Amino acid sequence: MIIAIIIASVVALALGVLVGYLLFMKVVNGKYNEMVTTAAKEADVIKEKKLLEVKEKFLNKKSELEKEVQARNQHIQQGENRLKQREMSLNQRQEDIGRRKQEVDQLQQRIDNEKKLLALKQDELEKMQIQERAKLEELSGLSADEAKQRLVESLKDEAKTDAASYINEIMDEAKLNANAQSKKIVIQTIQRVATETAIENSVSVFHIDNDEVKGRIIGREGRNIRALEAATGVEIVVDDTPEAIVISAFDPIRREVCRLALHQLVADGRIHPARIEEVVAKVKKQLENEVIETGKRTAIDLGIHGLHPELIRIIGKMKYRSSYGQNLLQHARETANLCAVMASELGLNPKKAKRAGLLHDIGKVPDEESELPHALYGAKIAEKYKEKPDIVNAIGSHHDEMEMNTLLAPIVQVCDAISGARPGARREIVEAYIKRLNDLESIAMSYPGVTKTYAIQAGRELRVIVGADKMDDVETEALSADIANKIQTEMTYPGQVKITVIRETRSVSYAK
Repeated sequence: MIIAIIIASVVALALGVLVGYLLFMKVVNGKYNEMVTTAAKEADVIKEKKLLEVKEKFLNKKSELEKEVQARNQHIQQGENRLKQREMSLNQRQEDIGRRKQEVDQLQQRIDNEKKLLALKQDELEKMQIQERAKLEELSGLSADEAKQRLVESLKDEAKTDAASYINEIMDEAKLNANAQSKKIVIQTIQRVATETAIENSVSVFHIDNDEVKGRIIGREGRNIRALEAATGVEIVVDDTPEAIVISAFDPIRREVCRLALHQLVADGRIHPARIEEVVAKVKKQLENEVIETGKRTAIDLGIHGLHPELIRIIGKMKYRSSYGQNLLQHARETANLCAVMASELGLNPKKAKRAGLLHDIGKVPDEESELPHALYGAKIAEKYKEKPDIVNAIGSHHDEMEMNTLLAPIVQVCDAISGARPGARREIVEAYIKRLNDLESIAMSYPGVTKTYAIQAGRELRVIVGADKMDDVETEALSADIANKIQTEMTYPGQVKITVIRETRSVSYAK
């Protein structure tokens, strides 16, 4: 009974589930059908919308393509029009060329006809000339070649006469202007180049801090000072001069070696013969390097390139040489600058002139003794180290010991004399320079009415002051001319001297 009830319950439950499932499936099918219908409707709407969009895009593309095709058609039409115009212009040019060719042919035919006529006339003219020449030869009794030769000889004589007179005129004019022009160039050169000059001495003074160092330098029984003198070749004078030792020698290099060696020895404190020899040897090497550096620096300062290293060393040695008391390197540099200025004024090469001026005294600093004069020896050295022939000739002839072959030679000679003749440049002419200044002032003071005289600007100007109550303006002008004439006739001087006469009036009062 219970089992029947359970089975009935299970069956009833199963039937209920089946009925529920059937109802669910029915509802689901209804919803599915409804969704499918809705989806189909939406698909139709989307399809229609997409079709409309595609159609719109197609229409837009179509209109764009139509516009592009229309523009291309217009461009093609314009190109066709241009081609037609070019074709028309080409046809017109071809017609013009044909017409011009026809004109040229006609002109060529006319020229050919005229050439034929000219050839006929030329033949007739030659026949007439032959006949005339034969008549002239018959009348003159001379052949054509003889007449031509006589005519040429007469023309030659006339040309020689004219040329000789023209050359004489040029020579006379050159002689008149040469002196004035040369003075002008020399004065301008001197005024444009000014170098300080100093007289070289034959002694150097080594300063010490106290007199106790003197004893250490002298050493026991004078052995230190004797070793130093033997190593350097100088004479050392230790006297009563406070805090100073005098180094005496005619060779500036030896004096400089001794001075530098003393400086290092005193600074180091160890002074004995072995140490002295060591320091002197070291200083000599240092000085050799300094000589080379000095030569290089001088060449660079003057803008001279391509010098042989040995010539550079010789130029550096000039720093420690003097000529009549004038430093040789200073003299060479000044001469080089003077040569460059003068060569520029004369239209020559200033670089070559400067090179010749720098090297002109290299014969004064020989490494070995030579019996040749320094100018010829310098030329020999320059030639040995591959200097150009015009430079060698300028070096060798600046004291007239060799014939001058180029224009550089007289320039170097003149500039060497200018540099050596500067007031104060050389010891031997200082007295003459002072005497010339005194003579200028004395000549001016010899005239009545002159109260004071001043020679200024190294003797290139003379200021003369006269009393206002003793001379009027007209007399001052005459006085200036008289003094100039007297100086010109009685004195010898480089350049020119300007005479300025000053007439002044002073009124003095005192307030009490």
